[in-house]
Amino acid sequence: MRKMGVWREYLIEKLADRERVIGYLQAILEDYQFYGEPVVVLRALQTVIEAQGGISELAKQSDTDPESLSKVLSNQDTPLIDALGIVLKALGHQLSIKPIEPENSVNNTYTEALEAQDTSTQVAENPTI
Repeated sequence: MRKMGVWREYLIEKLADRERVIGYLQAILEDYQFYGEPVVVLRALQTVIEAQGGISELAKQSDTDPESLSKVLSNQDTPLIDALGIVLKALGHQLSIKPIEPENSVNNTYTEALEAQDTSTQVAENPTI
C-alpha cells in the first residue's frame, strides 16, 4: 500500500502546474469516454483539488463559498459534468466538444501524405542485365 501513497504524492506534486492539470484531466476524460467509470473522474478531480491548494483555494478561484463547493463536489448525486465544470472554471478553462479521432488516424495521415506526393517513378532500363 505504500507505493500507492508515493504515487499519489508524486501526482499531487506534478499537478501543481496548471498546464499539467489540463493534460491530466483530458486524459482522464478520454479514459472515461472509453471505460465509463465516473468514480475515476471524481477521484481525479479530488486529486486536482488537493494539488491546487484544496477546497478553500478552489473556492477563491471560482468565487464560490467553500462550504457550498465542498458539498457540491462531495455529493454523489451531483452530475459529473457539473463537478468537472466547477474545477475547470477555477482553473480558467471550460468544457468543449471536438470530433473523435479514428484509432488509426496516424496511419490515415501517413497514407494521405503518400497519396498526395507524386508517386510516379521512372525505372531506367539497364542494358547490361
